Amino acid sequence: MYAALKVSIEGGHMQCGCGRKAIYFRRYSGEYLCRRCFAESIEKKFAHTIGRHNLIEKNEKVAVGISGGKDSSVLVHLLSRFREKFPFKMIGLTIDEGIMDYREKTQRKAEENCRTLRIEHHTFSFREELGFTLDEVSGELTHCSYCGVLRRYMLNKKARELGCTSLAVGHNLDDEAQSILMNMLRGDLGRMGRTGVTYKDISPGFVKRIKPMREIPEKEVKLFSMLENIDVDDSVCPYAGDAYRNDVRDFLNMMESRRPTTKHTILKSYDRLFPIFQQALIPETISQCEKCGEPSIGKMCKACEMREKIMAGL
Repeated sequence: MYAALKVSIEGGHMQCGCGRKAIYFRRYSGEYLCRRCFAESIEKKFAHTIGRHNLIEKNEKVAVGISGGKDSSVLVHLLSRFREKFPFKMIGLTIDEGIMDYREKTQRKAEENCRTLRIEHHTFSFREELGFTLDEVSGELTHCSYCGVLRRYMLNKKARELGCTSLAVGHNLDDEAQSILMNMLRGDLGRMGRTGVTYKDISPGFVKRIKPMREIPEKEVKLFSMLENIDVDDSVCPYAGDAYRNDVRDFLNMMESRRPTTKHTILKSYDRLFPIFQQALIPETISQCEKCGEPSIGKMCKACEMREKIMAGL
């Protein structure tokens, strides 16, 4: 996928609109872009998403979920640049799930990027907070299912405890389109009201989650990291093969290759329906988990339910 990012344009001499030699052809828009114009277009799209949806307030404190991979590393760099024009505070937040020979490497990249950008950085682990590592988990669900719930739980909790009012995550266009389609295929109506760019305020325990890169395709995030020399770790999680998401990713990539704009169209269609989903599917308020005190629809939150089953198995 990534080998063709810095493309050899057909004919070899296509030019960017500015007159420079193009290094990338953006199929969904028909644009040939040089290195500088490509980078500027990414930063402009990023800033436009923040501004159009009012994702960040002036001088607020934003936690950035950073794993060390390409998406979160590009996110923290783009936010750092955006902060030069629009003042706000930011800290890096890394969750160590305890995945042997994987998380240690990506965690180092997260720490290095935050140090380079002079951003305060915090790391919290499954072991210390939950009592086990992801490697020790076994059960009826995939590791990805457990990890998704428990990582979101810890990111929200730690961002709130650190005094942050927003939590930025590195979801790109591909991630969003995949999630939308997965929710439809599974008939998961509850999640259809929780995948948008903004969220209904139903509990003071929830930190507002924002996704400033949701309109940027994954391959453009990767190309941006390469062109801007952003230090990322490209390791693949050993549990990624378990994910149902992989099948959806392959299908969407096939559709996008045949019909450019497919992913953008899915996102735009969903965003038009999102206010209806929120009104119909999301309650006005929710209670607290009787075990941990975090927001929960039932008596016990999903994270605590999982934790009890995992600890019983251990």
